[in-house]
Amino acid sequence: MADEDTPEPVAPETVAYDFRPVVHGDMVMLARWLREPAVAAWWRDPVAQLALIQGDLADPRMEQVIVTADGAPIAYAQIYEVHAYGAPHLADQPQGALGIDCFAAPEGMGQGKAWLREMGDRLLQSAMVIVTDPEPGNMRAIAAWLGAGFADRGTRLDEEGRPARIMTRHR
Repeated sequence: MADEDTPEPVAPETVAYDFRPVVHGDMVMLARWLREPAVAAWWRDPVAQLALIQGDLADPRMEQVIVTADGAPIAYAQIYEVHAYGAPHLADQPQGALGIDCFAAPEGMGQGKAWLREMGDRLLQSAMVIVTDPEPGNMRAIAAWLGAGFADRGTRLDEEGRPARIMTRHR
């Protein structure tokens, strides 16, 4: 998601979104996206973030996807069972709740609400709850999550002591 100072264009209603697994060949593209100022503002230290993404490719607890719009890559998302990583700010979520962390490529800016809703619809076919935890200052991301049907559940401190806005969507 971009910062709150950038106007969000409206995504066309006819876009077909899909979610394919991240592969090693995506690392150059993801490195470029992570260096974008609108991404780097929230996903700090692009080199370290890329190393974490690469490391998670072998982690069976983490599903990583490239979001595509009409076949073109526009965003990255990681999906995980929230209790698999022991995040204290998500401890009250029910067993089986899925967490989502994501960022958009420049080509995907303004489409978050649409693809997050689509992803949520798909995930809620098997999960009762999906949750995300953007930083409270990331108003553009929060607006996209709200537009995708997520409810604001307040702010808590994450495992690193930073504020996180808890947002959930239920089946």
